[in-house]
Amino acid sequence: QVQLVESGGGLVQPGGSLRLSCTVSGLTLDYYTIGWFRQAPGKEREGVSCISSRDEITYYAESVKGRFTISRDNAKSTVYLQMNSLKPEDTAVYYCAADYEPLGRSWSPPPKYEYDYWGQGTTVTVSS
Repeated sequence: QVQLVESGGGLVQPGGSLRLSCTVSGLTLDYYTIGWFRQAPGKEREGVSCISSRDEITYYAESVKGRFTISRDNAKSTVYLQMNSLKPEDTAVYYCAADYEPLGRSWSPPPKYEYDYWGQGTTVTVSS
């Protein structure tokens, strides 16, 4: 059974930092792109960042570029999202998701609908 479990969310003041973790079980992380998404109240779920499996190519949404950093530790089956200089507009439920990468295909950031597995989310609130 595949499980993705997010952790590390919480309440932080504007300008603060949080590190989210996505721990994966039931699949071999080496073969999957992992993406982070977020959904604010009343809004659609949007992509934040993702990282490829083999070359660790990264992608960031413009709204978080320069503030967030994604990384992965396949040995620990965990992907991290370091979030710095947080803003109130970063408030959302953050989800991680896994997308299988077929061998031999050049990589590009997968669209949301391609992801195969999703976690339950962790809440990030940025407020003074």
